[in-house]
Amino acid sequence: MQLDLKIFSGSAHPELADEIAAYLGLRRSDATVKQFPDGETFVKINENIRKRDIFIVQPTCPPTNQNLMELLIMVDAAKRASAESITAVIPFFGYARQDRKDQPRVPITAKLVANLLTAAGVSRVLTMDLHAGQIQGFFDIPVDHLYAMSVLIKYLRDKGVCENLVVVSPDVGGMKMAYAYSKTLGVPLAIVAKNRVSATEVEAISLIGEVEGKNVLLVDDISETAGTLTSAAKLLQKYGAKRIFAGVSHAVLNEQGRQRIAESDIEELISTNSTPFAVGKKVKTVSVAEILGEAIRRIHFGESVTSLFDIS
Repeated sequence: MQLDLKIFSGSAHPELADEIAAYLGLRRSDATVKQFPDGETFVKINENIRKRDIFIVQPTCPPTNQNLMELLIMVDAAKRASAESITAVIPFFGYARQDRKDQPRVPITAKLVANLLTAAGVSRVLTMDLHAGQIQGFFDIPVDHLYAMSVLIKYLRDKGVCENLVVVSPDVGGMKMAYAYSKTLGVPLAIVAKNRVSATEVEAISLIGEVEGKNVLLVDDISETAGTLTSAAKLLQKYGAKRIFAGVSHAVLNEQGRQRIAESDIEELISTNSTPFAVGKKVKTVSVAEILGEAIRRIHFGESVTSLFDIS
C-alpha cells in the first residue's frame, strides 16, 4: 500500500528526518525555513499538502526556543495549507523537566508547551522517552510515547556486554527506567545516591547494591553536562566495577559534557540520534529512525503501535 504522507523537518535535526523518510521509502518534503536578520523565523511549504497527513520532525533541543518556535510556525503553515492531519514528531521534548511546581511562583512550562502545540494546530504528538511520563496527560490530543530501550539493548547485546552485568540508576529519580532495563535484561539492579551541588556539579555519595567485579550499565534519560553519569562512574570504579557503560536516551551534550565523558571512567556512552548532539570521544550513537518511521507508518494507516514496545 502506497504511503500518501509528507515528512517535513525544521532546522533542528534534518539528518534524522532524512533517515526516517528513507526508511519509509520517501524523500523529505520541501520547505523553506530561515531566519530574518532580526531573528524572526520564516517558513514556506513548497509542496501541495492539501488533504495529506503531515509529519514534522523537530526535536526541541538547543537552541530550544528557536526550534520550538520553528515547529509552531511550521504547524501553522501546514494547517493553513489545508493539511488533513499534522503530527509533531518530537524525539526529544524540551522543557520536559519543568513538569511541576517544585518552588513557589514557578511555571509548569511543559504544560505551556503542550498548550502551544495544540493551539497551533497539532493533531497528534509522537515522542520518545519523556523525562516524566505524566506529561502525556498535559495534552488534550493523542500522544504516542515510544521508548529507546529496544535499540539501546540491541546494541548492548550485539556488543556482548550483557553477561555479568548490573544495571545502575545514577540517581533516585531514574529508578523506574533502570528497573525496566534490569527486568528486560534479567540482571541485578543497583542505585547511586547523589547530592546536586549546583546546576552543573553533582556529587555521588553512596551506592546501594553490589558491583564488584561486574560490568555496569548506567542508564538515564537525558545527559547534558554528564555530571551525574561521570560522578556515579567514579564511585562505581571505587566499589570495584569491572567495565562501565552508560546508556542515555537523549544525549544533549555540551562541550563540558563531552570533555567529562572523554576523561571519565565510562568506557562508552551509548545514546540515540534523537538530537544531533550525541557526538564526542567515547560516544556511540544508535539510530531511532526505524522505530520512529514504523510508528509514522502505523499512525498513517491507523494501525496499533503497541508492538513497537516489544524487546526481543
